[in-house]
Amino acid sequence: MTQHTSDWSLSNSRGLEILGNTDHPEGDPIACLVLVHGFKGYKDYGFIPVLGRELAKAGVMVHRLNLSCSGMTNELETFARADLFALDTWNRQVEDVGCVFDAIGRGEISGKGLPAFLCGHSRGGATALLASGRESRPKLCGVATINSVASCNSLSDEMQRAMLDEGFITSASARTGQELRIDAGWLREQIDDPGAHDVLDLCTSIDCPIIIMHGTDDQAVDIGAGEAIAGAVGAELNMITGANHVLNTANPARIDDNLSPQLGEVIGLIQSFVIANRERTPI
Repeated sequence: MTQHTSDWSLSNSRGLEILGNTDHPEGDPIACLVLVHGFKGYKDYGFIPVLGRELAKAGVMVHRLNLSCSGMTNELETFARADLFALDTWNRQVEDVGCVFDAIGRGEISGKGLPAFLCGHSRGGATALLASGRESRPKLCGVATINSVASCNSLSDEMQRAMLDEGFITSASARTGQELRIDAGWLREQIDDPGAHDVLDLCTSIDCPIIIMHGTDDQAVDIGAGEAIAGAVGAELNMITGANHVLNTANPARIDDNLSPQLGEVIGLIQSFVIANRERTPI
């Protein structure tokens, strides 16, 4: 068997599509890892497919997914489903993660019976922590975060009032030039159930090892977020020297590009983390 990438799609309980790619190792995989993108991200963004490809070289099967309300399809130049982007919430993201692990368990996508890991970048890091800390958590051997946020809501009080009063706010995409709508359901969900959205508190319920990585030059999410997560779970913060929010990797990343030292460091840390914990029995 040669190393390759395959495509898949799933429908969640709302009938929305989760698009995915799987990076397959050359031989028998040693573990399975689900990789979650961040805000305005997607499975093909920048370093994410490179991370999948490089971990597959080390024997890890990697599932990269577009969250159902990411707004992204396989049409990479635009948010083709801006209508779905508007409906995104943390609960929807956590449900999507569970849907992927359920599909693995049923054999719908590859990885059944393998040691399972979950990794998230930026807002996807918090999604990974929420999914791992809530009662309906998947059975995992480990969780990894890269430049993760430590809170579900960073909006000012003024912005929150505007969102509730108007029913939405907008956020510009520098990549596509679109003004993307975020509906107030995103905020109301947190107001209605604050405990289910307390990232730092839910971290303490995670019953598997956690590796936390954060760039020292991250201008989008301050390294203090990584410090807060590490403090909550009593884990070491792996500071990636010189790393910006996207691990110094262009979007799109070209196959023949050299890995940035920062991305190479993250790949090595995750690889070592998986190898160290893959024989652990999930709780």
